[in-house]
Amino acid sequence: MEWYETVFELIDLRSFSNLWFWIALAVMWSTASHWVLGVPFDMIARARRHEGQTVEDLHDLVRINVNRLLYIAKVSGLWIVGIASFGLTGLALLGFYYGIELAQALLLLALPMTLVGALTLSTAKQIELAGLQNEALYKRLTRHRMTVQLIGMVSIFMTAMWGMWQNMQIGAI
Repeated sequence: MEWYETVFELIDLRSFSNLWFWIALAVMWSTASHWVLGVPFDMIARARRHEGQTVEDLHDLVRINVNRLLYIAKVSGLWIVGIASFGLTGLALLGFYYGIELAQALLLLALPMTLVGALTLSTAKQIELAGLQNEALYKRLTRHRMTVQLIGMVSIFMTAMWGMWQNMQIGAI
């Protein structure tokens, strides 16, 4: 066997049959559901149970991240939307019009995360406008996390179905 055959066997660009793609998908959604507006969920649960410094730390961290997200949206929001739209459209065309499996896989990772990004920005705006504190803040952050988990479950299901379909199509050829 030649060296390049060994390398290409080791680095399989067929995404849906590659174990690393599925590991990346699981890690991405695990991370997305753990970090709520940049705040680890265990910190939210701890602040809900305890008083004092834990609650103050949570409020400070939420305030910092909300201000940061809203500032980025205000300053660069249109550019981010334009670049993301360009990238997603390019991946959709490459993946589904030209049939490039890597682009399909990347689109199935990026599109739901775009929805999570928009949801995160919306939640940050709601927290700032309402000035949420204590239990109302915990409730809003928990609702945000549940919505991200729902998007993740649907995304993983759709990606798994499409990946199985692609693997069956390749196997049938």
